[in-house]
Amino acid sequence: MRHRPLLLLTTTLAAGALTLNACGSRDDGAKNDDNGSTTQTTVVIGIDAPLTGSLSALGQGIKNSVDLAARTANKNKEVKGITFRTEPLDDQAVPASGQQNATKLVADKTVLGVVGPLNSGVAQSMQGVFARAGLTQVSPANTSPELSQGDSWLKGTKKRPFKTYFRTATTDIIQGRFAAQYAYNDAKKKKAFIVDDKQTYGVGLASIFGQEFKRLGGDITGTDHITTKETDFSSVADKVKNSGADIVYYGGQYPEGGLLADQVKKAGAHIPLMGGDGIYDPAFITASSESNDGDLGTSVGYPVEQLDSAKTFVQNYKAADYKDPYAAYGGYSYDAAWAIIQAIKNVVNDNGGKLPADARTKVTEAMNKVSFDGVSGKVSFDEFGDTTNKQLTVYQVKGDTWKSVKSATFKD
Repeated sequence: MRHRPLLLLTTTLAAGALTLNACGSRDDGAKNDDNGSTTQTTVVIGIDAPLTGSLSALGQGIKNSVDLAARTANKNKEVKGITFRTEPLDDQAVPASGQQNATKLVADKTVLGVVGPLNSGVAQSMQGVFARAGLTQVSPANTSPELSQGDSWLKGTKKRPFKTYFRTATTDIIQGRFAAQYAYNDAKKKKAFIVDDKQTYGVGLASIFGQEFKRLGGDITGTDHITTKETDFSSVADKVKNSGADIVYYGGQYPEGGLLADQVKKAGAHIPLMGGDGIYDPAFITASSESNDGDLGTSVGYPVEQLDSAKTFVQNYKAADYKDPYAAYGGYSYDAAWAIIQAIKNVVNDNGGKLPADARTKVTEAMNKVSFDGVSGKVSFDEFGDTTNKQLTVYQVKGDTWKSVKSATFKD
């Protein structure tokens, strides 16, 4: 563990000591033991994220933020008779590992909701497992449209494939178009070379950017692909230079994105690289030996540090003394966990103060009606399980840090 463990063994009431039920029985709700003390029901919120490997900086932020939500709910006695704990599992950004984790979480009957994963490709491997078990899944970071709107979304046919899937991050339909509009209208770039990493997230994001950039009147000077975990992208960099592009758009994550930006500049193409939330991380900058000044990245929502709604979250996260920062998805992870907590709260209230035998089914149903003011703004879900929050931000590298340059609510 990378942080202080959540205290789940004992707490104190004015009336005396409160003993927690370690077995997590959910059928009887809160009840009195022989000494007159109240026995709590333990509910687990699962977490799936890359806790090790190249994307662990983001995964640790997800894990810690969900933990903070559980701590806060317990401290405030948010759901009477319920104590929350978390179960974090490492998917290493690998779909097969995510599917194994989903199976493990489903088998634990005390798990009533799961936050994660980070990667859209991993989510594809998990959705069916959760759906068959009726277990709610809320991703703070997935942006691939097909996860919530089905395989034919690009053709205009939207159909929700899994009623258990929700997310607090907006989709690439919005993010890709927002990025293209900024590149063309604000940055005044007219010629784009597009690269993706052949993964679900990267391909989708790059495709949407390209479509919108062309619709606006821009020229796509070339396209190419790279392979994740590789480091030599010199051939792609040469193609970018020779294409005459004035911007390169990359659909993928920061480990490869930082190296690509570095090698494009070394090839002599002194143009900005732009990407989505997958590159918006300090590690993108440190991966490059060349100056990244001017490189651009978009991310869902507004900068957490600039939101009045996030002040308490930022303060509490710092006070919790986690080893790792909350990173790009901390606020959305907290909101994802809090949405699950609110759904459980509504289910308990509607069932006379205790969890029903079909708690998982009821929690999923309640998720569709969740609505509250969260860290990232208003939290609620549409008919596809997508967030109704369509706020986005463009960041630019200035020196050795990302600086926000434009935030807006996306409108078609």
